[in-house]
Amino acid sequence: MPTALITGVTAGIGEAAARAFVGAGWKVIGTGRRADRLAALKDELGEALHTLEFDIRDEAARDAALDGLPEAFRDIDLLINNAGLALGLEPAQAAKLSNWTTMIDTNIASLVSITHKLLPALVARKGAIINLSSVAANYPYPGGNVYGATKAFVRQFSLNLRSDLIGSGVRVCSIEPGMVETEFTLVRTGSRETSDQLYGGVNPMTAEDIAATMLWVAQQPPHLNINALELMPVNQAWSPFLVHREG
Repeated sequence: MPTALITGVTAGIGEAAARAFVGAGWKVIGTGRRADRLAALKDELGEALHTLEFDIRDEAARDAALDGLPEAFRDIDLLINNAGLALGLEPAQAAKLSNWTTMIDTNIASLVSITHKLLPALVARKGAIINLSSVAANYPYPGGNVYGATKAFVRQFSLNLRSDLIGSGVRVCSIEPGMVETEFTLVRTGSRETSDQLYGGVNPMTAEDIAATMLWVAQQPPHLNINALELMPVNQAWSPFLVHREG
């Protein structure tokens, strides 16, 4: 029975991924900050899920948790770097620097750090890494300044890992979703109305859609690597170029 470590399982895509992988017969190590949600997910999924409570930015807490894994969960075959966030929609000149640094610390630094820690074990087991990027990595939009840049990093880091890991048997995939209706926008804006307006009438993707895609990637034969996978709901496409008209 293979084991996946999924970061950020207390909501959205991470929570759906924990359910999908356990349902497919995997053991899952799920990390998150919210003890109550971790406990509820553990109650739901049972012994196949081992939960770890820590902030992904806290390396000392993370290392203590990972180093204390029970024997049955120590052999990790798949790392899913799902934990991340977006803060603010202001233009760069009006944005809060604290929002920028929090996104960089969470979406980049923490992802890089946990990947570095687990890479030797993943190489030894010829495992896999799935990194959650975004269409924002490729298509800029007003207010996406640092968030989009962090997701571009995730995409490029994934591709560069592929270059370094050639011959190791380790597979790496960048998953790049468009509009997925989760708590994501509510957290970003703090407004239920804004979130409802964004997704209204779009028939957006769900967390379960992305979780199923991650599971599909993980289940491909070991000689096949999905480098990057971009997904959008049918009702989303590319915006026209922005134009500012003077006068």
